[in-house]
Amino acid sequence: MTQTITLTMDARKRIALIAHDNKKDDLLEWAAFNRMLLAEHDLYATGTTGGLLAEQLQLEINRMQSGPLGGDLQIGAMIAQREIDVLIFFWDPLEAQPHDPDIRALLRLAVVWNIPVATNRASADFICASPLFQTPYQRTVPDYTEHRERMAQKFQSLPE
Repeated sequence: MTQTITLTMDARKRIALIAHDNKKDDLLEWAAFNRMLLAEHDLYATGTTGGLLAEQLQLEINRMQSGPLGGDLQIGAMIAQREIDVLIFFWDPLEAQPHDPDIRALLRLAVVWNIPVATNRASADFICASPLFQTPYQRTVPDYTEHRERMAQKFQSLPE
């Protein structure tokens, strides 16, 4: 049985907001409707989406690179570093993206680190409407210490 550790999300969440081009209007409309709620949290976004959100909402948005230029990976790294609590990613399942591997990696990291993920308006509404969204929350994640140690030993045993 895998050991787990408990991590605490504060009541003030760190939320990543991302939208593919065909979904930017949906995210902007959703964010405008939820502006008062979002204003109570720390917001992060990939490049273009972040600029549009900052302009429309008049809120501080911590902006990363554009998704295709590495922004999705930057958000993924923040998830792995426990710097993002919630991922709201309005993605377009009907259009291929040149950075699909980055998108898969981002979503994979969200699952690995057990953070809530909304991929459309309905799931974003459900997450934000949850009483857990406005309070501290204890989430469990696998304890990866054994995996890290095993990988370190594996690389130490490689010939030079």
